Amino acid sequence: METGEKKKKIRRLNVRYANFGIMGLSVLLYAALLIVSFQAAGEYREMKAITDLYVSCQENAGLVTSGSDYLTEQVRMFTFTLKPEYMDNYFHEINVDRRRDLALEQLEGQAGETAMGYLGKALDRSNQLTELEIYAIRLAAEGSGLTALPQEVQEVELFPGHKAMSSEEKIDLAREKVFGEEYQAKKALINDNVEAFIKDVMSGTQYRQKTSMADLNRAMTTQLVAFSLLLLLNILIFVMISLLIVKPLKMYVKCIHEDSRMSVSGAYEFKYMALTYNDIYELGAANEMLLQHRAEHDPLTGILNQAAFDQLKNMMRLKPRPIALLLIDIDKFSQINHGYGHDAGDKVLKLVAKLLKDCFRASDYPARIDSDKFAVVMDEMSPEKQEAVCQKVRDINRRLAHPGGGLPPVSISVGGAFSPGGFTDQLYIQAEEALRLVKETGLGGYEFHKEDISE
Repeated sequence: METGEKKKKIRRLNVRYANFGIMGLSVLLYAALLIVSFQAAGEYREMKAITDLYVSCQENAGLVTSGSDYLTEQVRMFTFTLKPEYMDNYFHEINVDRRRDLALEQLEGQAGETAMGYLGKALDRSNQLTELEIYAIRLAAEGSGLTALPQEVQEVELFPGHKAMSSEEKIDLAREKVFGEEYQAKKALINDNVEAFIKDVMSGTQYRQKTSMADLNRAMTTQLVAFSLLLLLNILIFVMISLLIVKPLKMYVKCIHEDSRMSVSGAYEFKYMALTYNDIYELGAANEMLLQHRAEHDPLTGILNQAAFDQLKNMMRLKPRPIALLLIDIDKFSQINHGYGHDAGDKVLKLVAKLLKDCFRASDYPARIDSDKFAVVMDEMSPEKQEAVCQKVRDINRRLAHPGGGLPPVSISVGGAFSPGGFTDQLYIQAEEALRLVKETGLGGYEFHKEDISE
């Protein structure tokens, strides 16, 4: 008794004070982790902002270069081909697209003064080069006799010596101005200033990234320590819970989670609980199977019902493959009901359903879709196998002609259609049309939609 009381007292102390201690430590750790996480998030945002600025500077510097290169390309193409569209492209870039000017506007206030100075010089040199290019356009235009010129070109006044040149000389001079060494040197100066801009931005970015990375590393280290302590705390909690849970109870919880029968073990109460659970489990499984069977099968004939047939149609729509659909009517079924009684009619329905199950393949789907109307969906069935299907219908009608059991002779009429791409609304219409033709031409026969029968 004393030993039991001591164990009980120790257990109470362990659970009570350990829980309070772990709870207090958890609160402190989570608070520290939350603070450090906010700091790390701030450093991450700073790193992202620095990187975004660098990418933006690179992109806009590229706009200056690409805009300048595009102007060079268009003015050269104009002086070489003398086609007005290149001149139009040139001034569209200057007056509408304005990539060089837009790049400078977008970087205003983002990059440092030194870097912006380099980019401004690049734009100034590009504008100076533009004056030379427009002058070359004027020379080439006069040399080629073009008169419809943009306002900027019309305002250019040629030097007297250039104006006195012949047409060919003007064109040659225009080409020299945009292909010569002087032009190339000026282009190189533009690229040099753009590269200087990028280097300055990269230098500033690297310094800011280094500082931000150091702060981020400190925050991440603190996070790692906090996570490690939390991991140790979780391990301690796990060990305590494991020691306080009875083994049979753990096993039963696992069985419930896995939706399986329980092993009958442990104390009386647990055995009683397991037996009761198993009875309920088996009853529930049996009821589920029964409900599912009732939901999908016709209670009289035991084959698929209308709802299951509709589900089958939807499934066949989703997986296109060659199928055949047979729609089946029991001929003069109403006369059997009236002449021999509904009991005989039910027996006929059961017999037809049984013959459909026996004569068709296990992979086919017979279903009762109306009072005396049946259907069979034949999977992986092509028109080349039509004769085999017809033989099945003939066998069924031969057996229905002598049904036995006091039943009158019966026959079925069958309309069928084939589809290479699964179930479609057209397939059902075609099978109905084939069945209608059978009913019009005679009973106990079969017909297939002619368009679906291969030669």
